Amino acid sequence: MKQIKEKHSLAMRWCHWVNFPMLSIMIWSGMLIYWANDEYSITLFGHTFFKFFPDWFYRYFNITHRLSEGMAFHFLFMWFFILNGVFYILYTLISGEWRELVPNRRSFKEAWLVLLHDLHIRKMAPPQKKYNAAQRIAYTMIIVMGIGSVISGLAIYKPVQCYYLTWLCGGYHSARIIHFVLTLGYVFFFVIHIVQVFLAGWKNFSSAITGFEVLETGPKIKKADEAEKN
Repeated sequence: MKQIKEKHSLAMRWCHWVNFPMLSIMIWSGMLIYWANDEYSITLFGHTFFKFFPDWFYRYFNITHRLSEGMAFHFLFMWFFILNGVFYILYTLISGEWRELVPNRRSFKEAWLVLLHDLHIRKMAPPQKKYNAAQRIAYTMIIVMGIGSVISGLAIYKPVQCYYLTWLCGGYHSARIIHFVLTLGYVFFFVIHIVQVFLAGWKNFSSAITGFEVLETGPKIKKADEAEKN
């Protein structure tokens, strides 16, 4: 017997699917800006051992000499990114969804068990409601990272007018490093998130689109539970 249950609200799905292309545009346009002052590398005694983005990378993706275009896109979509983030935070607070998202005191221990299960080291999956412990931590961190990106981004964009934000970041150069590190964090999150989507399967992915999931109820579930216990 099957039962249809709502899993993700329209507001949550809207924020999720709108945020992905916007953040992608922000990262792409940020690369166009970063090219103009590509200063982060590992250099010792005047010799550069490692650069995050070598020259061939810029040429291959046609990133060179597009600073003004990058700034135009970055500062335009920045406001949409902020509005979407503010709407998402307000919705989770007003609707009470934050209870499902914010990690609790057991989350960090259970997140380790989730990792072991995903690596097929542990057979039994840890308890999960709407989100598991690892998802709670990851989704909360992405919100914190978003706030950090806005603060550090404004500190770089208007260091004089937003001097208090620049001071909060530890200065202009520190704000730029924070912004850069957070961007790398988004890319890392994207990769892990997409891998997890493939591992979770179509059923989990479709629920993020439709908002509903199909649950198996009845004898099959009881047999599966008994087999899991044994």
